[in-house]
Amino acid sequence: MRLNKIKKMMINGEQIINGWLQIPSSFSAEVMSHQGWDSLTIDMQHGVIDYPNALQMLQSISSTDVTPLARVNWNEPGQIMKILDAGCYGVICPMVSNKFEAEKFVQACMYPPRGYRSFGPIRGLIYGGSDYGDFANDEILKMAMIETKEALDKLDEIMSTPGIDGIYIGPADLSLAIGQKPAFDNPEGSPTYEKILNILEHAKKNKIFAGIHNASPEYAKKMLNLGFNLVTIGSDQRYMSAGAKDAVSKLKSIKSKEDSKAY
Repeated sequence: MRLNKIKKMMINGEQIINGWLQIPSSFSAEVMSHQGWDSLTIDMQHGVIDYPNALQMLQSISSTDVTPLARVNWNEPGQIMKILDAGCYGVICPMVSNKFEAEKFVQACMYPPRGYRSFGPIRGLIYGGSDYGDFANDEILKMAMIETKEALDKLDEIMSTPGIDGIYIGPADLSLAIGQKPAFDNPEGSPTYEKILNILEHAKKNKIFAGIHNASPEYAKKMLNLGFNLVTIGSDQRYMSAGAKDAVSKLKSIKSKEDSKAY
């Protein structure tokens, strides 16, 4: 079976730079996959991507050595199994609040006797190899999102769940869970920042990977320095919006100056 490159990298102490895909396009996925990311996550929760889009995006990512991941829209076994069958090499599962939900998530990713994943990796066999079924349980990356009030009270029971590889922090929902406005790149000393540090320490204690979503490279670097194993920076949609807005703003500024000179 094809090795899960980023899982091996994290085991070896290397840190992962993860990109985020929200646009339902095989071409934009292909463009992003050629920009040097270690992994790319197809966002099926808050992006506008459905399964047929995701399948084509996975095929585009496969033209590179970038590891394909997906965030599913809920802890629903059928959806988890289907995106894994499509050749996804890791799943980020939102709103995991307790041990039962963590077990349900992990076991949906694993074949018996360690889980209840149904066998039928229709594209997984193509991407992963003919021996996919023998090694998928260990190669697939399984990361539970910590972003609810309940989860904050049950960190150790979630993180000690057999088979779980890591946790992933969604700062916006985490902020909401503690009564703050949803935000990314929370400043030091803020309530959300303190919760992020606490989650990270629990992940280290339980010897699992920790990932976090960031809005800027500067903040992501700060998180890497704290010891996060994986950082996500922005998204394809945000990069397109920011690049276009910057170009238009510069041109309008030049035009405004020229118009003022005319008077």
